[in-house]
Amino acid sequence: MPRILIVEDDSIVRQAVRLGLRHQGHEVVAVETGEEGLEQLHAVRPDVVVLDLMLPGMSGLDVCRRIRERDQVPIIMVTARGDDIDVVLGLETGADDYVVKPVQARVLDARIRAVLRRHDAPPPDGARPRPETHGDLVVDRAGLVVTHRGEPVTLAPSELRLLLTLSASPGQVFSRQQLLEAVWDAGSGVKPKALIRSPLNGAPYSPLAFAMISSATFRGTSA
Repeated sequence: MPRILIVEDDSIVRQAVRLGLRHQGHEVVAVETGEEGLEQLHAVRPDVVVLDLMLPGMSGLDVCRRIRERDQVPIIMVTARGDDIDVVLGLETGADDYVVKPVQARVLDARIRAVLRRHDAPPPDGARPRPETHGDLVVDRAGLVVTHRGEPVTLAPSELRLLLTLSASPGQVFSRQQLLEAVWDAGSGVKPKALIRSPLNGAPYSPLAFAMISSATFRGTSA
């Protein structure tokens, strides 16, 4: 039974989501503030965190950053608006997926199960793949570790999945919808070109370049 930590300040929404997820078979702990959420993270050890973007005091984005400093637990951000900027900020901060209020329990349950599948998926046939080399960039798919010229590269979960997806098939063209389904399981209007950014852009020669093929297609190219 997946254990879910909900961080939501609206008592009505919090209660509705808690009851809905319990009905879907989840074990649920719900708290009101970001500070409480961080305190419960160690005690509850959740499988997924459902985190409201707009929290009083410590914001959802700040909570997400704090979680990512010490834990890779999947995070689903809840936003009151479907604007791209909110989604971009949440995903770039480290969230794995998002839902828009009003939250439907069945939709949230599907998103939870999707992020758990991605998070827990074993390597094919149980074999540990060898690290891939793309110029100065080394991608260890089994260990989920990326290094550039021997130095670790810190990536948000969504950025890591995007890099893994593109680097797995250098030169292959991906449609906007394919990237959304492969990386975020979200097909609701988020523009990949607004989300794709490389932490290696500051390097003189980025070993992995994200090349736009057209306004709707992307590919990964090894330099």
